Amino acid sequence: MPFCSQCGNQVGTSDLFCARCGAAQPSASASPSGVARGLESVNPKTASVLCYVPGLGWIVGIVVLASDRFRANRAVRFHAFQGLYLFVAWLIADQVVRPMFFRIPGLHLYGIVQAVLIGASIFMMVKAAHDQTYSLPLFGELAQRSISED
Repeated sequence: MPFCSQCGNQVGTSDLFCARCGAAQPSASASPSGVARGLESVNPKTASVLCYVPGLGWIVGIVVLASDRFRANRAVRFHAFQGLYLFVAWLIADQVVRPMFFRIPGLHLYGIVQAVLIGASIFMMVKAAHDQTYSLPLFGELAQRSISED
């Protein structure tokens, strides 16, 4: 259990002020909270892999790009941007390609696009797990430009 920095009184780990003297406790006010605390323990390789998880990777990508922890890590930022662009491709396939070719019998273009996107996601998860920054044909160029603008 920690002690007050001013009077030495015993304080709780979550106490912002000492109960005896009222002094602010630096350890409680300096500790990160919420998502920032969770990112402190995340391995950069794990963060890179999670950016490609279909359906949830876009959330991880935004959190990675917004965090201070990975601001200097170009590889993780590359994977976050590329994962976001891959998610945009999923949205375009779902909202544009599927309605356009839904009524044409025998043409399964949406299924082919979905298979390509899931294959790209799995491929990139494997590459990120091996600490490789493989650049996908269209998305990789966009991700490289996004990193260079930072």
